[in-house]
Amino acid sequence: MRGFSQRYLLIFSLAPLFLTLTDSLLWAQGAPTERIFFRGKIFTGDPQSPYAEAVVIRGEKIVAVGSLPEVVKSASADAEHIDLEGKSLFPGFIDSHSHSIDGGLGLISADASEKVTSLNELPLFVQDAKKTGKGMRGDILEILGLPLEFWSHCDVLNAEFSTRAYEKQSVLLRGMDGHTAWANRALLQRAGITVDFLKKLSAGERSYYGVDKDMQPNGFLVDAGTEKIEPLLPQRTPDELLAAGRAALQYNYSLGITAWLDPLATDYVLRAYKLLADRGELTSQVVAFPQVFAKDPVAELAAVQRTREAYKNVPNLHVTGIKVFADGVVEYPSQTAHLSEPYKNTGRNGDLLFDPTKFAELCVAADKQGLIIHVHAIGDGAVKESLDGIAAARKANGDSGLPHTLTHEQFVQPEDFPRFRELGVVSALQLFWADASPDTIEIVKPYLDPEIYRWQYPARSILDNGGVISGASDWPVSSANVFWAIYQAETRKGPEGVLDPSQAMPREAMFYAYTRNSARAMNLDSIGTIAAGKRADLVLLDRDVLTISPDEMRDAKVLWTMVAGKTVYQAK
Repeated sequence: MRGFSQRYLLIFSLAPLFLTLTDSLLWAQGAPTERIFFRGKIFTGDPQSPYAEAVVIRGEKIVAVGSLPEVVKSASADAEHIDLEGKSLFPGFIDSHSHSIDGGLGLISADASEKVTSLNELPLFVQDAKKTGKGMRGDILEILGLPLEFWSHCDVLNAEFSTRAYEKQSVLLRGMDGHTAWANRALLQRAGITVDFLKKLSAGERSYYGVDKDMQPNGFLVDAGTEKIEPLLPQRTPDELLAAGRAALQYNYSLGITAWLDPLATDYVLRAYKLLADRGELTSQVVAFPQVFAKDPVAELAAVQRTREAYKNVPNLHVTGIKVFADGVVEYPSQTAHLSEPYKNTGRNGDLLFDPTKFAELCVAADKQGLIIHVHAIGDGAVKESLDGIAAARKANGDSGLPHTLTHEQFVQPEDFPRFRELGVVSALQLFWADASPDTIEIVKPYLDPEIYRWQYPARSILDNGGVISGASDWPVSSANVFWAIYQAETRKGPEGVLDPSQAMPREAMFYAYTRNSARAMNLDSIGTIAAGKRADLVLLDRDVLTISPDEMRDAKVLWTMVAGKTVYQAK
């Protein structure tokens, strides 16, 4: 990065000829078709030529990148010159695993994320959500984004939310992980989750429901345990979906995120994107993957192809892959992640959610049909089985070049590190979670074999073995803030110290993860780098995020965000 100072001598000498950054904000409205950005610290996202002095864009496209004298030759005489005043210009950030419509629904609903951190704070939040109506889904009071450690205190939750004012009010509390929830007694009774119901289940089926010492349901639910609750919630209206979509766009743009992969494209998610597109508001590139289960590969893939056909003419929406769950989550009391050794407290293991033979069949067929395979895999056992299925596709079909992806990978066996490179599998990691905290220590470590726990979020090991890591948030499970995630990836710091510093990621590698590598995960070559011919998806930052301290980088601010040459966000 020190090379910047030499290159900018010429640019600074030309500065009086050009507009200042403040003056140039006029282009936010009625922007000219051609602009030259100069005197900024430009990171291109291209490892072959990572830094530049100037960029020319014309309309929606980037025309030229390089030194100022060179790029000026590619511009017309009446191009507008915009002085970046030493600020940092990056390709638009790309999130390779973001449930953006669900995140938008959270923004317009009662989402406790980053607002409720202790049980003592919860009653007032719930009371306000009911009073304002923000938490009401029909006649059910629904709260989103709660810390996972709350599920260890179901007795406290019942004492507070199954009695008095809530004795007849159905209450549903959802965990921040998107897998767990808690229902009060009124809602459990309404859903038919009773002692008699639980007695009829097998031990494996019963493990998705929490019980107290008397074997009464205590309200805790995980994964399949929520299936009897969901039908009681009313469907989202078109107005709600449109409002959620608009909220999601603005949230992403405020963080410099210009494109994303939505990995659970349910019917309402796809309808929301279409509502935006029909109004000309979906200008970002969005890749969306419907879920399949690997139980009947032929029928499931046929259904995906019908969905692709239905949405093929929606501008900027690409239904080009499938989402598969290999397992659940590892934290106590859920413990539905599939490990290579059982949980120490129960002697049981989380289920592998597909039959390996059927999954391999699905992978071979999907790869042959040109569909990207995107697998949720938390436990080391689930990671291995997922890689095995993709290996079957590579063996049967050769290298299709499709960026099949594993996401989350909280635990990975060392023998599987090189397989990401060997199989061309992208690792979409949520490294915002890689901190020393109760979620990675107290409610995980005591229950796992030490050799499994040792390799938690092993990002550096995958990178050092040649794997491609893409940036991913899993928003609204956590914040989509790119700088916060990169800070965690680099420092691994948390309230309880540092989580295995040997797995710390280089900062520059993380910025590649959130640009070109995420574009790779989406299989889109029109975005991800600042290069001639690419879309003008750009973000201007208020500081040099590649050279300052981690703490300073974490607090970086987005000054403006541009999608296809149009400013979609500007800091006030």
